[in-house]
Amino acid sequence: MPVSLALVALLCAAPLAAPVHADAQDRGADHARDNVRSGDYVRLERLLADAETRFPGRVIEVELDQDDDEYEIEILMRDGRVVELKYDARSGRLLKVEIDD
Repeated sequence: MPVSLALVALLCAAPLAAPVHADAQDRGADHARDNVRSGDYVRLERLLADAETRFPGRVIEVELDQDDDEYEIEILMRDGRVVELKYDARSGRLLKVEIDD
């Protein structure tokens, strides 16, 4: 019986965690949007165009590291390798390129 009680407790608690995660995502998106509107961050479209020009392929992930003010863009290149590019969100300067073999 303790196993089923633990399962019920877990299932009851799971929906409570979801809004917290969604709320954190919303705050992150609001932060990025506000910084782009104010001119503090460059537009993501500009960085995506630069990344895709340098490394043709398909963008598979984009992340904003708010602690470091860096955009991280991952591209699946045509040869199957994944490249990760880090851009300064304020200047748009390419900071780092990592290619997974």
